[in-house]
Amino acid sequence: MSRKIYVFDTTLRDGEQVPGAKLNKRQKLEIAQQLAKLGVDIIEAGFPCSSPGDLEAVKAVSEQVKGPIITGLARAVNQDIDMVWEAVQHAERPRIHIFLGSSDVHLSKKLRQDRESALSMAVDAVRYAKRFCEDVEYSTEDASRTDFEYLCRIVDAVIRAGATVVNIPDTVGYAVPEEFGDLIRRLKENVQALDKIVLSVHCHNDLGLAVSNSMAAIRNGANQVECTINGMGERAGNASLEEIVMLLRTRHASYGAHTDIRTEEIYRTSRLVSRLMNIPVQPNKAIVGSNAFAHSSGIHQDGILKDRTTYEIMKPEDVGVRQNKIVLTARSGRAALRHRLNDLGYTLESDQFERVYNRFLNVADRKKEIAGQDLRSIVEIELTKVTETYSFHSLQIMSGNTMVPMASVTLTREGKQHTDAAAGNGPVNAVFACIDRIVGQQGILTDYDLKAVTMGKDALGEAMVRVEIGDVVYSGIGTSPDVIEASARAYLNAYNRFFANSH
Repeated sequence: MSRKIYVFDTTLRDGEQVPGAKLNKRQKLEIAQQLAKLGVDIIEAGFPCSSPGDLEAVKAVSEQVKGPIITGLARAVNQDIDMVWEAVQHAERPRIHIFLGSSDVHLSKKLRQDRESALSMAVDAVRYAKRFCEDVEYSTEDASRTDFEYLCRIVDAVIRAGATVVNIPDTVGYAVPEEFGDLIRRLKENVQALDKIVLSVHCHNDLGLAVSNSMAAIRNGANQVECTINGMGERAGNASLEEIVMLLRTRHASYGAHTDIRTEEIYRTSRLVSRLMNIPVQPNKAIVGSNAFAHSSGIHQDGILKDRTTYEIMKPEDVGVRQNKIVLTARSGRAALRHRLNDLGYTLESDQFERVYNRFLNVADRKKEIAGQDLRSIVEIELTKVTETYSFHSLQIMSGNTMVPMASVTLTREGKQHTDAAAGNGPVNAVFACIDRIVGQQGILTDYDLKAVTMGKDALGEAMVRVEIGDVVYSGIGTSPDVIEASARAYLNAYNRFFANSH
């Protein structure tokens, strides 16, 4: 009989801890509604004690998103637990999630506590949470580096205190599959009470083993897996939801387990998270990368044309990827564009469509054909935009290998144009300096990436930047057939996110 694996999605909490990926309340709510449509069992909507904004966002998700269990994270202190309950109490199915370090390195270096006091703290926290909520999850932070006998004592004690879910995290991605699977098996053998509650795992990807460790845990008896869309998360990220789900579906005979995820919503969810967090998905990312179902080898193409199963173990449509070769040009009207957007899975409001249409025309005037990847990039960047304090108008560049690069940039604010000029050590640097001068801020560029969205000399360029403004990192993305313009739009996008966050 197939065993159900509960999918605990922490994109809105652990996934959001990526620098530059901060979401506002509206964005969190939009992602949470899509996660519910995807069919996740639990949504960890945030860390309410981290900020008033996160508290309000978790409240909004709890009140408006129906279906999944809604939870928030709390340290093992009463004040945190109070705030989580304040945030999730109106959820259709609320849960309080508590964590506390359990490894000796966490106890001695971070918490400055001994094992017995930490154990007492854990039990007291679970008992306190049970006053408010029947469903309480407890996480033994850094479990994979915790003394096994002590870990057993903690797990047994918090279950006796009322925990309904116990989570075993590989917090720093230290485990390897054989060891981690064995840890789960030994825990189930030594703590009999685990048979009465949900045993969860939460794996990080520091050594690239988050999914492998999660699957080893499932094979050895874990029945909840904590993961994120696109593997987003702290440092190298978390276990990827889409990879775990499709592993269980594609290799069902090997694992004898399933999820209730609606897999046809995977790609749409991936793109939404990428767009709202302004974090591109790497092309070779399993399941959702742009190359995941692409074939360039002549031998592969020949096999695919004869039978797709020769080189594909999953159908693209099973994860919501639509294969379509329709190409748009500047002569394509609104009807053709809307039809193509529908084919790609986008349903836009009228104002959103007009923004996309205007940007489409702007790009199509300079690029012969607009392929699917071009259009996806245009749509996702236009929909990512927060309310624009400044909008891009134009730029001019003077550059060469024997002169100091100069740039002039014009931005629009409240209908009024603002122009400034600056020199730089390159044309992109000069453009960024112009934007700094116009907006009256001094941004520090911490990351810059430029790639071609499609192939060919007239390929659409996509620029991604991360800019530190006032001790906070903001990300931005921009596209254009002109890579300097794409860079300018990305840098301005980051500033507009800063201004939106400041209001």
